Amino acid sequence: MWVLCIVTFVVISILQWVYNWRNPRCNGQLPPGSMGFPLLGETLQFFAPNRTHDISPFVKERLKRYGPIFRTSLVGRPVIISADADLNYFVFQQEGNLFQSWYPDTFTEIFGRQNVGSLHGFMYKYLKNMVLSLFGPVSLQVMLPEVEKTAVKRLKEWSCRDTIEVKEETANMIFDLTARKLISHDPENSPENLRENFTAFIQGLISFPVDIPGTAYHKCLQGRKNAMRMLKKLLQERRANPRKQQRDFFDYVLEELDKEGTILTESIALDLMFVLLFASYETTSLALTLGMKFLSDHPLVLQRLTEEHDAILRQREEGADSRLTWKEYKSMAYTFQFINETVRLANIVPGIFRKALREIRFKGYTIPEGWGVMVCPPAVHLNPSTYENPLSFDPSRWEGIEINGATKQLMAFGGGMRFCVGTDFTKVQMAVYIHCLVTKYRWEIVRGGNTVRTPGLQFPGGFHIRVRDRDTRCTRGVTIPTCRAEL
Repeated sequence: MWVLCIVTFVVISILQWVYNWRNPRCNGQLPPGSMGFPLLGETLQFFAPNRTHDISPFVKERLKRYGPIFRTSLVGRPVIISADADLNYFVFQQEGNLFQSWYPDTFTEIFGRQNVGSLHGFMYKYLKNMVLSLFGPVSLQVMLPEVEKTAVKRLKEWSCRDTIEVKEETANMIFDLTARKLISHDPENSPENLRENFTAFIQGLISFPVDIPGTAYHKCLQGRKNAMRMLKKLLQERRANPRKQQRDFFDYVLEELDKEGTILTESIALDLMFVLLFASYETTSLALTLGMKFLSDHPLVLQRLTEEHDAILRQREEGADSRLTWKEYKSMAYTFQFINETVRLANIVPGIFRKALREIRFKGYTIPEGWGVMVCPPAVHLNPSTYENPLSFDPSRWEGIEINGATKQLMAFGGGMRFCVGTDFTKVQMAVYIHCLVTKYRWEIVRGGNTVRTPGLQFPGGFHIRVRDRDTRCTRGVTIPTCRAEL
């Protein structure tokens, strides 16, 4: 009898727990949706790969079923997912008031508990101002010749090779430049390969969070651990042998650490360096790779870009071989349209997380205090109500539109007070690379590869091209005025 009572009690308790999980309590009306299985939620569906350029199946299916605002559960946390441009904009504008930056514990474990995305208030503003000293407009004007020199050098090297894998080579190019500016890293003379550790980190970045040897997530954590070890060793060496003059961002960080009463700690500084190294090269190289694919598929866009950059060379008083100036960079109107369209379709950041600081009502729905909110930029960027033929690559759709920050319709670099401070750095690298590419070289695709999109990043793997001087043959044995794509 007692056994039957205990079993009945346990079964009823489990059923009640499952019911409460699937039907969370709320003082108003929750957005529609499903909380999935207890604890696991809909995590498995969320992490499923997406092999298209469209919105991920996870979001797309729920948009059709529930509308642009719906609820779910990811890695054990209740989350509101927003494909609504108005709610996205509201969330960004209310940063620090109604919402604050938040990411699931698995992401925090990957990027570090003291990473800039997890810090708030004065500490976040302090770090943001530090980063702006490196990536702000004044610094970028000084950096412009070095960016151009790097692009020229790499393109020349690639033209002497049979083929290159675009994603890997552009990532190497940008990583070496960024690491040089941040920590004076010289890959040729370094005893350890810092880039390899970031490669391991990225390969498991968007994977199911199971830390077991052999899993992608475990390799990701090991990559981070090794990279952090190298950065910490470098910091200790610099502190033991300080340089008289500031040469890189690490020198600036060390000065801040040594100031009396500083709020900066070593762990925060190291997490900051790690995030900057990752974010500044991985996203930009991905955008460049997709941009080259778009140029190969759209010869008229390539022609118009080429005409714009050839005009810059013709108008130079010092001659076509002189260095690119900041004024010339700012004059690249069609190039910026090209960049806007590339990042819109690339959707490099598919989800931006925030947490509700108190109960919020929006468009008839209630967002409970403590719930996560995931802003979904791809659903806005690919909304046919906002963009005609949203999956079509059309830079001219941005003609006459000046984008200086995030808008309701374009949030490729985030929004609000956390709008990415490296946005201008990304645009400079893309524009300078395009300038050097189209004015001096032609290329052909020799293997198109497959683009695999995940809830985190797109990986256009296997995209190989052959680069040749613009005035010489591009394909073997055939002289052509422009390159042809062999897909």
